[in-house]
Amino acid sequence: MSSTHVDSVQKRIEEGKSRRDAVGRRAQAHLNPKDRNFDPIEVLLASAAERVPKLMPLKHARMKVSPFTFFRGSVAIMAADLARLPNSGVYAQLCGDAHVQNMGSFEAPDGQLVFDLNDFDETIRGPWEWDVKRMAASIVLAGRECGHDSEECRSAATLFVENYGEFVTEFATRPILQVARHLVKRDDRISPVHAALRQSQRASPLDLLKKYTEADNHEMPRFRDQPPVLRRVRGKEARAVLDSLAGYRKTLAPERKHVFDMFRPIDVGFKVVGTGSVGLRAYVVLFEGNGIRDPMFLQIKQEVASAYAKHLPEAGATGGHQGRRVVQGQRAIQTTSDLLLGWTRIGPYDYLVRQLNDRKGTIDLEKLRGAGLSRLALLAGELLARGHARSGDVCRIRGYCGSTEKTAEALVTFAVEYADQTEADYGLFMSAIKRGEIKVAPVA
Repeated sequence: MSSTHVDSVQKRIEEGKSRRDAVGRRAQAHLNPKDRNFDPIEVLLASAAERVPKLMPLKHARMKVSPFTFFRGSVAIMAADLARLPNSGVYAQLCGDAHVQNMGSFEAPDGQLVFDLNDFDETIRGPWEWDVKRMAASIVLAGRECGHDSEECRSAATLFVENYGEFVTEFATRPILQVARHLVKRDDRISPVHAALRQSQRASPLDLLKKYTEADNHEMPRFRDQPPVLRRVRGKEARAVLDSLAGYRKTLAPERKHVFDMFRPIDVGFKVVGTGSVGLRAYVVLFEGNGIRDPMFLQIKQEVASAYAKHLPEAGATGGHQGRRVVQGQRAIQTTSDLLLGWTRIGPYDYLVRQLNDRKGTIDLEKLRGAGLSRLALLAGELLARGHARSGDVCRIRGYCGSTEKTAEALVTFAVEYADQTEADYGLFMSAIKRGEIKVAPVA
């Protein structure tokens, strides 16, 4: 490492440290709820503007389950809160919806199972601490839902932030290419990670074929009609989806185009997914490769502007193709992504394209009981630090953070306050349901 580069590193660390003059680390600690200048329920309802109206009662039903599920479906509220508070001014590519159930396992292009952040609908360039605050608050909320007491929840959130800070410090001293290639070692001893990996090992396209389709009169698989979560798509709507594949193909690298070209589309469905994504248009296309015993499913999912976009106009988040925004953000954060990740457009809407649930495993909240919460929190710290180091200036983040202990104290205080605020907002949400202002469908 040249002396010039060492000077450059130290200069960037000092630049990050100087940001504390504008916004000190203690200023990161408090939510200041009395300064809220918006109604959280109004923000929540406004965020549904580009979604399918008849699906919103289903989204609300899934959010109704607990404060944590409400948190998952209300990123627009937290974005509004974060935007009204002071921030470090040190940017990285944000996951945008960092929470414990937006981590999971999936199959990398080389066939290996990896564990990583796995949902990037809200990705955008923004202050690094926004991701950290959201993940930390999710750890507190998930811990409460799993029966952990206040001290255990706070301890797990502290482990997360401290591990984030320790990896930021480490990455600031490593060669850039080494950081860019850093793989987070999966640890099968971590109960929630082990369960997700086992789920990935069991999930295959043949399993999806059995789960989502049935044979027609000619023994060809067709999507089942299971309203409201799954329906077969026919006619003009199906043709529009299939026609969009030509534009999607152009977004693939040449060697990935060849893999895609080996498959033939045979049916189209519409499938409701997730909690935060309910209401977005989401199609699934069934393909066959070497016969129908070689199926492949692609998800074509509508993407709208990130919930943070209106608060970060300088990040270039407004305008452009929203599917491309998600793909580029995901690739900036992850070391490896879906082999068939791309984007397309259907009518006036932008879409992300990826494989549907192939070899994917999710975090089961039940596995966060006992030591599971703290162990997952440590892994979350490493994952976010790696993503921010790949996509931002880790030296400036290190300079701002300084003492890991001091930074953790501030951010964990915020996380606990935000968990409390989320529970209060959840109460307002439930009251609005009782008054009939928010419609709720049977959970499906």
